[in-house]
Amino acid sequence: MLVRKLVAEFVGTFALVFIGCGAVIADGVTDGKVTPLGISLAFGLTVTVMIYATGQISAAHFNPAVTIGFAVAGRFPWRYVPHYLLAEFAGALFASSLHWALIYGFASNVNFGATVLGDGISFGQGFILEVILTFFLMFVIMAVATDKRVPSAASGLAIGMTVTICALAGGPLTGASMNPARSLAPALFSAMAMKAPLQQIWLYLIAPVVGAAIAARAYEFLRPEEFARKGAPEDLMEQVVV
Repeated sequence: MLVRKLVAEFVGTFALVFIGCGAVIADGVTDGKVTPLGISLAFGLTVTVMIYATGQISAAHFNPAVTIGFAVAGRFPWRYVPHYLLAEFAGALFASSLHWALIYGFASNVNFGATVLGDGISFGQGFILEVILTFFLMFVIMAVATDKRVPSAASGLAIGMTVTICALAGGPLTGASMNPARSLAPALFSAMAMKAPLQQIWLYLIAPVVGAAIAARAYEFLRPEEFARKGAPEDLMEQVVV
């Protein structure tokens, strides 16, 4: 039933933004007590536990770039991409709306976890970095989700660890978004609070999709078809045309 999958995607993306961006907000409110490591772990561990909680329902994308990457690889039906994207963006927006309602009145020094380029990082450099980081993420996702040789039980841990290490490496440079929904939602509320402009958001909407699409096709090339397994819920995959 499609609605159950969409609710699972909504909940998973909501958790990712509420906990992950919540850690960014808490770090700002407490003058850095959460630390970059804590923020990275908040994102990575949230992804891990939500994959185990909802992976059997919706395949646990929680990321429009991942959904599009699977579709580009022929592992997810294009006809359901808009549905998944709507659920993912809605979950992220709901999380950021709660952040805005809960902390806007007393925390004037936070930007709701919005991703922005680090000092000295150009648009071109940021774009390439987000493409590369998302490539790593999608490459691991393709391995654990579509390759029979990789134990599916390891998927949550492998993907969560990838999110964590990418956040550690890229967080100070670009925020290590790797996820258009995760970037758009806090950016909108940050702009509403007159904290940060939206002129960089195009980078975080496009670069992760480019990185995910390249990684998905790359893994399809590397993995022989006889080792392939379906990367989406069984009933949805009946609609896939590879």
